[in-house]
Amino acid sequence: MTSNIVPGLDAAGVIESVGPGVSRLHPGQKVIAAVNPVRPEGGAQAQHIVVPVASVVPIPEGVSLAQASILSMTGLTALNALEIAGLKKGQILAVSGGAGLLAQYAIAAAKRQGIKVIADAKPADAEMVRGYGADIVVERGPGFAKAIRRELPNGVDALLDAASLGEESFAAIRDGGIYIPVRGWGDKPAERGIKIKPMTVSAVLERSEWLELLRNMVASGEIKLRVVEEYAPTKAADAQRALVAGSPRGRPVILF
Repeated sequence: MTSNIVPGLDAAGVIESVGPGVSRLHPGQKVIAAVNPVRPEGGAQAQHIVVPVASVVPIPEGVSLAQASILSMTGLTALNALEIAGLKKGQILAVSGGAGLLAQYAIAAAKRQGIKVIADAKPADAEMVRGYGADIVVERGPGFAKAIRRELPNGVDALLDAASLGEESFAAIRDGGIYIPVRGWGDKPAERGIKIKPMTVSAVLERSEWLELLRNMVASGEIKLRVVEEYAPTKAADAQRALVAGSPRGRPVILF
């Protein structure tokens, strides 16, 4: 026996109705939502969805529903990574995959906390990554860790590995520093006392205060919402392939 699975983590749309006791939101309001697809009701890729009120906030001012639909999950992931890292003002965060959407949000949020950021990028993307707020940009490629040590001989306090470089990136991290993988880790050991702290974004989908922070960061221009292409629901498979292929320019969106 097989069951249909509805994927999708991010949503934006217009509220049709609210449940009893909900006063913060109202029908007709344009909102964003973070959706956990691993639930009986399924994920965000549907014309109608039901989500907990804590996972929903009004869309940022001046953005379309398509633009707003790419904010919540990547933004929550970035904030989750920073909370896990636990860095203080003046400490140093490295971000691999610096031109990507997760990196953009993480860099912007780190700068807001007074954290110094070093990230990688292809030469053509370096200025864009500096525009996110990165203090130092090194060239993307197999020499990631060495490039960071050239700039910061003592290593970084934490690394958000958005590019999934794995063990080859450990050399960028100081002894006893923190490594944050994006796609899980298993039980592989680290080295030199480095602490491996995988993210658990499914546990932060109802952090309303983080969603409010993200919409404020969009309103202030700290985060730019970039949609690459819009797809009809019948082209969902094409959208998924575009998402997996990745683009530093933004995310594909399915319009219902």
